[in-house]
Amino acid sequence: MSMPGRRADAVRNRQLALEAATALLAEPDAALTVEAIARKAGLGVGTVVRAFGGKDALLDTAVAHLLEPVVRRGRDLLRQSGPEQALRAFLTELIAFQAAHHPISDQLRDLTTPATAALRAELVQVVAEMLTGARQAGAIRTDLDLATTTALISHLAFAIARAQPENPQLTDVFITVVMDGLRRPVATG
Repeated sequence: MSMPGRRADAVRNRQLALEAATALLAEPDAALTVEAIARKAGLGVGTVVRAFGGKDALLDTAVAHLLEPVVRRGRDLLRQSGPEQALRAFLTELIAFQAAHHPISDQLRDLTTPATAALRAELVQVVAEMLTGARQAGAIRTDLDLATTTALISHLAFAIARAQPENPQLTDVFITVVMDGLRRPVATG
């Protein structure tokens, strides 16, 4: 027979572990071990493992929790504005997000993270939808296939974010150069 208080404790412990993992993800040189997460959460290692089943599941949940609003924001931008404007605004926000969380990719290497992988795929899909709309509107070049253009955008955003330009205006300049490079070439006669 389960006691009502135990369920509430389990939910609280899960939330504490998730918050601790999320906080550690924001620290560039933090050790992302179950022990470090448990210590930061003020929980025992066994409690953290019971709450998530292990480090992979815990970090997957934490990163997915961070990525969900980014994907939602991309979809909102696409609904609220034209695809080219949505792409530019989204790139600015995506670069800021990646700059704030760039160590995460290194931390997730070699981990099994299905929720994070699914959200990353959604993120790529959102960018592809923005590019498709901009191509259909004649704003973006069509001589590059969509997969190449999407990969180019993803890699450039990641590279700019990792560079963490000291001057915030540099990000805008990078995006302007990328967007200019994506415009349809002007036919000369």
